[in-house]
Amino acid sequence: MLTILGFAMIATFLVLIMLKKMSPIAALVLIPALFCVFVGKGAKLGDYVIDGVTGLAPTAAMLMFAIVYFGVMIDVGLFDPVVRGILRFCRADPLRIVVGTALLAAIVSLDGDGSTTFMITVSAMYPLYKRLKMSLVVMTGVAAMANGVMNTLPWGGPTARAATALKVDAGDIFVPMIPALAVGLVFVLALACVLGRRERARLGVLTLDEALVKEAATETVLVGAGAGEETKRAGGSGPGVDRPDEPGDDGFQGLDPDRPTLRPGLYWFNALLTVALLTAMIMEWLPIPVLFLLGAALALTVNFPHMPDQKARIAAHAENALNVSGMVFAAAVFTGVLQGTGMVDHMAAWLVENIPDGMGPHMAFVTGVLSIPLTYVMSNDGFYFGILPVLAEAGHAHGVSSLEIARASIVGQPLHMSSPLVPAVYVLVGMAKVEFGDHTRFVVKWAALTSLAVLGAAILFGIV
Repeated sequence: MLTILGFAMIATFLVLIMLKKMSPIAALVLIPALFCVFVGKGAKLGDYVIDGVTGLAPTAAMLMFAIVYFGVMIDVGLFDPVVRGILRFCRADPLRIVVGTALLAAIVSLDGDGSTTFMITVSAMYPLYKRLKMSLVVMTGVAAMANGVMNTLPWGGPTARAATALKVDAGDIFVPMIPALAVGLVFVLALACVLGRRERARLGVLTLDEALVKEAATETVLVGAGAGEETKRAGGSGPGVDRPDEPGDDGFQGLDPDRPTLRPGLYWFNALLTVALLTAMIMEWLPIPVLFLLGAALALTVNFPHMPDQKARIAAHAENALNVSGMVFAAAVFTGVLQGTGMVDHMAAWLVENIPDGMGPHMAFVTGVLSIPLTYVMSNDGFYFGILPVLAEAGHAHGVSSLEIARASIVGQPLHMSSPLVPAVYVLVGMAKVEFGDHTRFVVKWAALTSLAVLGAAILFGIV
């Protein structure tokens, strides 16, 4: 019964948000609360929610202060050279822009943090997509898939969890998987080319000047004051329109080059602070929420020493921070009910029990296939610490090593990064101003294919 209700709860949630019948926050809260009552454990709903919130509170704090930190870095101009470089590469060609999105997301993903990746990628690419009227779900989908492939880095999370759960070395999991993961990244880039060609066929290729001239009569354009600040610019020949020959405009600006928040004299301080922050995060010198809290406080104090300026920067990014942290706490209700009622355990046990006996010698393949849907409907902690040991035990009975099982378990990450239980995805869709249901409808099929490409390559190369 719990198995059926668990799958029904997840299906109900996905259907309602994809049909836009409920907002993600409302669905994440109300649907599990309703199913908790159906299970007959409504009296314990409070305990389940508190347990879920307690578990995700550090994540919510990390996201809140990370948004403030990187928002301030965008304000002061740290990423302006990156944006200009991408603009020079992409020009106004939709194909180049989509490929550039995948490349940027993959490169930034080297820090191992999805939220950071999405904040930087969206900040750089959003103005291009808006100006050319490109599909924003293409941007979110490609960024999520590229980050999902790179999320398998030993310091990204899944690989470390698999190593811990099965008591093997993370390097022994990751290094042999590099060829298969490289195939996955190439697959994402090839998919970006296909999607970019579609956008090019729909929109055509413009020069930068033409892209500016063809702006709509009224359009929302991201400016450099922060991810949460926008300005309405009227079309025509009025003074509100950016023109290629205006002073200070080098052709196709996404980030306003003349914004008052720029701090060119502190560029190297901000660059070194960011490198130090990411290094401390990778080396695990302090918990990530503490690092971003300290980083945000230091960045605000040094770049904006006057109190009114600090308050203005916090206010500029408050909307994004509140939306994302609110979504995380709402997701805590969903995960709290799934785990507290035992639905996750029953769903996992049912799946494992229904593996045919003849598949025993192929448990690595089975693990890879199961990792795709299971890491989507549950957290990485739930899968790697709850399900993976069971799959590994089943594999041991048929001579399949723990390392093969562990390697196969990470192939589902391209789809996992768009799971409603992943806080970072709300940063992605929130900053891109994309409905979560639209993102889900678009990305699921492509992300699943990316995961299958990684699994297929791993089998072909004899890795699993």
